[in-house]
Amino acid sequence: MENTKRCQDSFVVKTSIVLPPDTNTHGTMFGGKLMAYIDDVAAISAMRHARSQVVTASTDSVDFLHPIYEGDAVCLEAFVTYTGRSSMEVFVKVVAEKLMTGERNVCAISFLTMVAVDTNGRPVPVPTVQPETDFEKELHENAKKRAEVRKARKKENEAMVKNITTQLPW
Repeated sequence: MENTKRCQDSFVVKTSIVLPPDTNTHGTMFGGKLMAYIDDVAAISAMRHARSQVVTASTDSVDFLHPIYEGDAVCLEAFVTYTGRSSMEVFVKVVAEKLMTGERNVCAISFLTMVAVDTNGRPVPVPTVQPETDFEKELHENAKKRAEVRKARKKENEAMVKNITTQLPW
């Protein structure tokens, strides 16, 4: 296994057309469908980086910045921005394009944490990532702050789960 890989080595692009079964009563793409696409490209990017199976450890908030309409093309781009021992932060950008006009809008961005695992589901080491562009370097430099926020959120959620299981009657 290589010890270091470039961000672009894990770059993934997925493009789909938004069809009627993909939309809600407003004619816009279901948020859950888009979230599944986001998880899919993040997993492929992480597997490309680690050359290992992966599991999703967390998904940061997904803010829907612009609607994606029926008939639009939706394009997702993903790459690994930072690595820990077995974890990888993956950045995903979602762009919608009106195919008849070429108008494009960034509709969502998200960071996911993927963990490389062996066939028994145990974490395995991953190569480090070497950012090259200014944007990749910025994402890489701020990754530790995002990781701290994730860890704090996880700790709060674990405490909430403990309270839910001990305090609710059902």
